[in-house]
Amino acid sequence: MSKITRPVANGEVQRYPELQNQPVRGPTQGTQGKQDMCGRFGLTRPERLDWRKLGVSHPPTGLAPRYNIAPGSDVLAVTLRSGEPHAEYLRWGLIPYWARDPAIGSRLANARGDTAFEKPAFRAPMRSRRCLILADVFYEWQSVPGSRRIPHAVRLKSGEPFALGGVWDYWHSPEGGKATCAVLTTEANALLASVHDRMPVIVPPDRYRAWLDPRTPLPAVRDAMLPYPSYELEAWAVSFRLNDPAADDPSVLEAAPTQEGH
Repeated sequence: MSKITRPVANGEVQRYPELQNQPVRGPTQGTQGKQDMCGRFGLTRPERLDWRKLGVSHPPTGLAPRYNIAPGSDVLAVTLRSGEPHAEYLRWGLIPYWARDPAIGSRLANARGDTAFEKPAFRAPMRSRRCLILADVFYEWQSVPGSRRIPHAVRLKSGEPFALGGVWDYWHSPEGGKATCAVLTTEANALLASVHDRMPVIVPPDRYRAWLDPRTPLPAVRDAMLPYPSYELEAWAVSFRLNDPAADDPSVLEAAPTQEGH
């Protein structure tokens, strides 16, 4: 039976203590000092999720809209449990099962799809613990010489929700375990290349089950991580207010008055 676990009461986001001293402003930073993608996303209309396509037979209810989800938050995802798709909350920021310090999760919000099969933190989850992270918008920051990085919102032209490709793991501690995840990234498509050189993996609906299934051949997994078609997406510059993770309301989607959309 598919059911949701660790619900967030009244739409309040649960954050974990070990990340409370980690600043979350604008895009996250990779280990090489470069911007990672995806640094923020939203699920603004959860009532439009197609649970039938996701294969979840007992979907959660009472989901609150989220406009500005930052690393360190609980995110709604679909995993494969006992052979069936299962909706649950995962903490965004992967803590490998072998980690000694859970603070490593603050550096593992993203994983490059082209290298995740070889990286120690991601290679086991890439083979057997892939997940679908539910969203209907994500954000990218554009570097502009002599200016602040400009945030952009990206969504399907249809406005419908989609599934970001992710991996998850379970970390044990004396205080209890945590299920955590990372968002996979791929090369930017033509629409987004002028904004950032990476974008999150968007898994096509016809590959949801194969993505979750650990028996799926790895070449098919790689094929599911190709850049999503530009013609199905739209993007526009939004306010710097998005940089504040506490700004979790519809205003963060408003077009920036001095910037042109893409």
